[in-house]
Amino acid sequence: MTTTTAADSTFDVISPATGRVVGVHPLGSTRDVDDAVARARDAADWWASLGFDERAHRLDAWRGIIARRATELADLVHMEMGKPRADAMLEIAMALEHLAWAAKNAGKVLRRRTVRSSALTLNQSASVEYLPLGVVGVIGPWNYPIFTPLGSLSFALAAGNTVVYKPSEYTPGVGVWLVEAFTQAVPEHPVLQVVTGDGSTGAALCRSGVNKIGFTGSTSTGKKVMAVCAETLTPVLMECGGKDALIVNSDADLDSAADAAVWGGLSNAGQTCLGVERVYVHESIFDQFLDRIVAHASRIRAGSDIDAHIGPITMPSQVDVVRRHINDAIDKGGRVVLGGPDAVEGQFVQPTILVDVPENSVAVTEETFGPTLIVSRVRNMDEAVERANSSRYGLGLSVFSRRHGEDIARRIRTGAVSVNSYVLYAAVPGLPLGGVDDSGFGRVHGPDGLKEFTFPRAMTRQRFPSVLPLTTFRRTRWVDSLVRFLITLLHGRN
Repeated sequence: MTTTTAADSTFDVISPATGRVVGVHPLGSTRDVDDAVARARDAADWWASLGFDERAHRLDAWRGIIARRATELADLVHMEMGKPRADAMLEIAMALEHLAWAAKNAGKVLRRRTVRSSALTLNQSASVEYLPLGVVGVIGPWNYPIFTPLGSLSFALAAGNTVVYKPSEYTPGVGVWLVEAFTQAVPEHPVLQVVTGDGSTGAALCRSGVNKIGFTGSTSTGKKVMAVCAETLTPVLMECGGKDALIVNSDADLDSAADAAVWGGLSNAGQTCLGVERVYVHESIFDQFLDRIVAHASRIRAGSDIDAHIGPITMPSQVDVVRRHINDAIDKGGRVVLGGPDAVEGQFVQPTILVDVPENSVAVTEETFGPTLIVSRVRNMDEAVERANSSRYGLGLSVFSRRHGEDIARRIRTGAVSVNSYVLYAAVPGLPLGGVDDSGFGRVHGPDGLKEFTFPRAMTRQRFPSVLPLTTFRRTRWVDSLVRFLITLLHGRN
């Protein structure tokens, strides 16, 4: 069973590009969620008992199915949330890289390993291993409905957990497709299930008694998820919003920096948590850089046809947010150099670039999630660092500088940094991905992403009786005197 809901209520999926109904899915109830979690609980022992190698074999089979049917999946992404098919295919490619890494490396990261004993515990052999939590609930986003949820699904499954997945109500068909593909690879038990629905379905999953929730979405929704999970002390992984900056120093390759800023700010119609929303440029090269970025961005067009570079704004309510941010920037003295208020056309927003926008504008302080860029002039890199760090978000950062990129990057409080490129840290499977402050906590990808869905179990085994028995009421005064001597010998000289 894949779609684990028998709810009487359903909801429509509306194409943001055409306004047409492109799918009808069940609105999962609390009972549907609880039933799915119960099935997952029953399957958990079987899946964990397979071991790392057999699970990797099953995950590789899933990966092969996704790869062979990638065109079909990309079409579904395009239909549900409007992303160009070529961008959907890029998302699939990145997701499969991480799925492959998780399957291959789970054993290396999580298997039992020995730990060196201390001077006081020489008679003990020590080890640690990372065990699956049990059942993991995943609440996924719509903006990257394959790459982002697979960052949790792949790693939770590779670590030995069963999973109940609640995809976004804007892209439920993609979630159903992924789970049906998994069921082809693992038909024996309901190891990965999907329950479609809205926020009430997600709240039911948070209350269902799963062993952890992996959430990706806005910071405001993340706070609601945390509040519900707190009722049952369910731990959470939070991948929340961002307001990422791109810094351009005077010694930067301006063509590369401009290309990165345009792709980082406009791709996926700006609907990227790691998207570039603020650009801080050294005053000595500001005009040159601005000319390049405007020339580049002016060739980018939003639309639903095959030649369009970016698609629509997926969430209807987000259009008003984008419009409000543009208007606030202008009202506070910002200047439009491309696009502007007239760039908002129904669900489509054409690329918009603004300069001279004060730092107190909501266009600078709040997540816009649209194809807009705020480009600001700074006197030096100290000012760029200060402005970049002024945000309450701390997800990602890009720095362009031939000589000082890493030095600048180390001064910014973010979970990830790309020097002389944009967002490539997210493409390296062995690197962790996540933010700080209002961008969330916890990590997906890499060894940290595997450990996120486990608990560490420490073990000691006595090899021989201790010549220095400490944890006993039979301890003698001679032992106490020896302990005082060892304290001075081992630590007193520091």
